[in-house]
Amino acid sequence: MKCDFHTHTNHSDGSYSAKELVAAAKEKNLIIALTDHNTVTGLSEFLSEAARLGVTAIGGSELTTEYKGREFHLIGLFIKPEHYDELESLCQRFLHMKQQSNIDLVNKLCDLGYKLDFEKIKSRNVKGNVNRAHIAAELVENGYVSSVKEAFSTLLEERCGLYTPAKRLELRDGISFLNSIGAISILAHPLKDISYDELRNMLYEIKDAGLLGIETMHSSYSDEDIAVSKEFAKEFGLLESGGSDFHGLVKPDVELGVGKGNLNITEEYYQKLLDAIN
Repeated sequence: MKCDFHTHTNHSDGSYSAKELVAAAKEKNLIIALTDHNTVTGLSEFLSEAARLGVTAIGGSELTTEYKGREFHLIGLFIKPEHYDELESLCQRFLHMKQQSNIDLVNKLCDLGYKLDFEKIKSRNVKGNVNRAHIAAELVENGYVSSVKEAFSTLLEERCGLYTPAKRLELRDGISFLNSIGAISILAHPLKDISYDELRNMLYEIKDAGLLGIETMHSSYSDEDIAVSKEFAKEFGLLESGGSDFHGLVKPDVELGVGKGNLNITEEYYQKLLDAIN
């Protein structure tokens, strides 16, 4: 069997429902983790449907964190139901600040003549939480940009001056929290944003915070990125994880289980992660 430990549903910024994601995993014979951004609201339905269909599934979440003023994502895997409320409460504190940041962004765009309605954007998300991906989709639908990618590289880029990031959870605090609830803390796709040397230096600094793993495979990674990530995992004694970062129709070039065609996450990775929590 193959695995995919990084996926999203419409409980964050994906297009699939939790049930649709499980059905897709069943069709592809995948072991799968749901890791919606800053929420666990889809996990109960996801795990229930997985049990019904006989799909091996992991409850997770992808937390937005900050390290030295830069954004990094931290995945928690094997989150237990008894900790859902605790994690959701933590996320909601930061989501409230993020929501205000995105309201400000939409207002600034409106001031420039872009006809956007924040309540309309909000209503299209199953939880009502808005992030820049939802705003980007609205800009595409209204014909202001040709793609989500263009929106992020122009109007929604921080350097454009319209978007001001909200305060985020500190990376070390996120690692400590996930470890305290018995989840496995995984640094997600760091090579999307930093160089090999920067990642090595970062790992030297945060390994003592209790980081347990790192994504060595991701849809955005080149073969060299994967090889270097694996070397770092070995060097720092970290568990390996990875996944497609599947978002459904939001990222149509990313396929569940294989990403952009270069992912091959075997069942051995699942077993090693499972062994780490037993």
